[in-house]
Amino acid sequence: MKPTLTTLAFLLASTAAHASGEIWVTNEKDDTISVIDIATLEVVRTLETGERPRGITFSKDFTRVYICASDSDTVQVMDPVTGEILHDLPSGEDPEQFVLHPNDRHLYIANEDDAITTVVDTETRTVIAQIDVGIEPEGMAVSPDGKIAITTSETTNMAHWIDTETQELFANTLVDSRPRHAEFIKDGEQLWVSAEIGGTISIFNVADQTEIAKISFEVDGIHPDRVQPVGFEFTEGDTHAFVALGPSNHVAVVNAETYEVEDYILVGRRVWHMDFSPDKSLLFTTNGVSGDVTVIDVAKREAIKSIKVGRFPWGAALRPTE
Repeated sequence: MKPTLTTLAFLLASTAAHASGEIWVTNEKDDTISVIDIATLEVVRTLETGERPRGITFSKDFTRVYICASDSDTVQVMDPVTGEILHDLPSGEDPEQFVLHPNDRHLYIANEDDAITTVVDTETRTVIAQIDVGIEPEGMAVSPDGKIAITTSETTNMAHWIDTETQELFANTLVDSRPRHAEFIKDGEQLWVSAEIGGTISIFNVADQTEIAKISFEVDGIHPDRVQPVGFEFTEGDTHAFVALGPSNHVAVVNAETYEVEDYILVGRRVWHMDFSPDKSLLFTTNGVSGDVTVIDVAKREAIKSIKVGRFPWGAALRPTE
């Protein structure tokens, strides 16, 4: 349902008053980043990158943006103010997703073609470790205390647990088919891992790596094969997860206490990843096939606007501007 002009005008005024910032969106097929102004819900800049940008994240002070230029086999470092590529980092082949350690210095990078996780020191611009993991590594996460990094491998169907002090694996846990994304929540006590083809999210107790719950999804009128959980993000206090369900074209809302699915929200085609506005009142989802970003009102759990970006938008990252 589309909002009326009055409703949209009210929303824009409310957004401008309470949340300033930008959502940066990588466009796989255009080799660009679309920058969305949260106050106006419009694309205000388009920046060129290397080939097939996917993963994107900012330094802790937001003075640098890191971009996985997958087909260029590099991680690019950009000045977000000028849009200038400052330099490249030695990422290993086909970097897809990465995570920045809490020390704001070490990048953990999944190299899909090489079955390794590469650890790069962003200050010295050198590789400090390469860790053998499963086949086609994709998702990356790091615990809030920085002691554990996770790599998910799509073909091996595992989450690999890495000790960040020794840069060695200390555990491997099975998940369902083609794990995509991983996140630590509840101060690092839980790890959530999505399985795209398995159609589930597995939840692990970090202390002993045991599975404590598994979440499945059913969208009315959608064949189960098209319900494919990929990226997800948590609301304030980790009370709820918003989960992108790929070609089902829906986002699920999951209660992170009961593990029950409370809602499904219709968005654009082939929803991949997402990020929140600074106050978490709005959620922005990247929809690869329709080439747009859906804006969701988090409190109302409804889509309020579609923003056209580049071809095959994939990653999303918040940049506060105040």
